[in-house]
Amino acid sequence: MKILILGGGGREHALAWAIKQNPKCDELLCAPGNGGIADIATCHSIDIENPKEVVQFAKAQSIDFVIIGPEAPLVLGVSDALRAADILTFGPSQAAAKLEASKNFTKEVCTKAKAPTAAYAYFTDVKSAKEYIQTQGAPIVIKADGLAAGKGVVVAMDVKTALNAVENMFVGDFGAAGRKVVVEEFMKGEEASFFVLCDGLNAVPIGTAQDHKRVGNGDTGANTGGMGAYSPTPILDHAMVQKTLDQIVIPTLKVLNDSKTPYQGVLYVGLMIKDNQPRLVEYNVRFGDPECQVLMMRLGAQALDLIEATARGMLEGEKVNWADDHAITVVMAAKGYPDTYQKGSVISGLEALPKDAKNMCFHAGTKASDVGLTANGGRVLNITARGDSLKEARDRAYAMADQVDWPEGFYRTDIGWRAL
Repeated sequence: MKILILGGGGREHALAWAIKQNPKCDELLCAPGNGGIADIATCHSIDIENPKEVVQFAKAQSIDFVIIGPEAPLVLGVSDALRAADILTFGPSQAAAKLEASKNFTKEVCTKAKAPTAAYAYFTDVKSAKEYIQTQGAPIVIKADGLAAGKGVVVAMDVKTALNAVENMFVGDFGAAGRKVVVEEFMKGEEASFFVLCDGLNAVPIGTAQDHKRVGNGDTGANTGGMGAYSPTPILDHAMVQKTLDQIVIPTLKVLNDSKTPYQGVLYVGLMIKDNQPRLVEYNVRFGDPECQVLMMRLGAQALDLIEATARGMLEGEKVNWADDHAITVVMAAKGYPDTYQKGSVISGLEALPKDAKNMCFHAGTKASDVGLTANGGRVLNITARGDSLKEARDRAYAMADQVDWPEGFYRTDIGWRAL
């Protein structure tokens, strides 16, 4: 198969790395790709959020299968356009992608599905939102209704912070995404991520992980797109996975099917778990980043078989062959992230790092230039390793991170701390 991956982050590098190992993959293209993906695929500069341009490119290149990495192309209808052109595609429809594009839509689906989640209220004006917050008190959670690159959530521990968050969202901190907000009950517990492949009828769990959203050690500081992750997470044992499927995932899929919006793709289920009860924090309609990196390290070549079966509506009977191991990824970010940071700093030392089934450096925001590999984003590298234990994987990942020569970068030194 000639395969095209849309996206250019660490998630897409990890997908490309796993897919390239499968003999079904004859040729691999990526748009736009990055400095690391360029080593294993041909990278092309196209507007992946433009459905017409993506279809034209896929046809011109005789692409057999398109795998959509990020959420924005899905929300803008790229998957629908590709399917209309009879091109096999992995990723939910624009209508189903509203599970991520609108927090309010997800809440409405959860209400119909009777899926346990936080109590909430939805607002389209700042005055009503502020009045509600003052009535409810703190702690409380403020969410931009639309897409905000994983950063449109403020967990406010006091009313003043909550009111400021609402004010900032409505004045445009997150563009159109924040002109509508969902104000939620603050849920206590331990967060975890659960990933399910869905083909419209069938659901196959493909792994658990735990992300580290805060920028600093001990889960302190600002919210980010994710500073590291590990898989599997102990809190999502077999019984908890089954409970999540029975109470949250399957009822959600039924509501979508009943409304003639079948879900076909990967469903990221963000959970808060307390007293042996999972509650939904959010749905995402794509692989998490950086969770995808640890999942792909553990899945390897079979990832393509599972993704293809999803796209063809043939998941029934599919099983994931897990090795009894652990994986961890450490995000190296540009100093200043998630706020103001500089692009263009030179990164050295990567050529000496191992590249094999247990050790990989996935590129997230890099660019090849005349002076060498440079940083081209906030989250720049994902140092990823497998081991027979989480400690072994962690030690291996940090040993690699220590070899990277990049004074302008930083990383958390406690990824995996909850499990360890």
